[in-house]
Amino acid sequence: MKTTQAVCAALAAVALLPACTDNTPTGPDYDPDVPTTLSSTVTNPFFPLEVGSVLTYEGMTDEGLETIVVEVMPGTRTVNGVAARIVRDRVYLDGDLIEDTFDWYAEDAAGNVWYLGEDSKEIENGTVVSTEGSWEWGVDGALPGIIMWADPSAHIGEEYRQEYYEGEAEDWGKVVATGRSVTVPAGNLTGCLEVEEWNALESNSTEKKFYCPQLGFALEIKASGDRVELVSVSTP
Repeated sequence: MKTTQAVCAALAAVALLPACTDNTPTGPDYDPDVPTTLSSTVTNPFFPLEVGSVLTYEGMTDEGLETIVVEVMPGTRTVNGVAARIVRDRVYLDGDLIEDTFDWYAEDAAGNVWYLGEDSKEIENGTVVSTEGSWEWGVDGALPGIIMWADPSAHIGEEYRQEYYEGEAEDWGKVVATGRSVTVPAGNLTGCLEVEEWNALESNSTEKKFYCPQLGFALEIKASGDRVELVSVSTP
């Protein structure tokens, strides 16, 4: 599904790889050149992380109503020497907490947002049953990736890594289009970015996500056709 040429073009745009050739391997040879200056203040319009903001999403699944609460925390976490913004992501199924994740992000001087890791816990009946998918830049070979470009329009059709921890966290993204309009319970949103995202470790995992100006993630359409929609936004 992925071609070396497409991957090299995407990563070269932010100097994530040295010069590529058609036979340059991908996968474990991924070696991002992360900028030396990263900030926990994230202002990218398609991925703004305003401290104290809370975004709530809902979607129906085969198991019931899923509610996701995303909160931008006031504190930071040091990840491989970088102060990263903490974002807490809680998932509820019919009101019961089933996942509690802390994600870590930072923005470079150009405005690209880097994903530096996550501490993820799956919960059943109040008990943590799995931490699968957790990773941290600099630990056990895990590497960061781009979660949002400074100028997404310059990367349409390119594939890029959003995270890399071999065998555990291998998400990819591809910008499909800009200028999209979506309707969700939170409102009619325009000027949105359409991105395809998938997990390289899972088959049939491609989903469409829409990121809208000054809001960020607003709509997900899963491979099954199920939708996760932005319901409300609370800002400080």
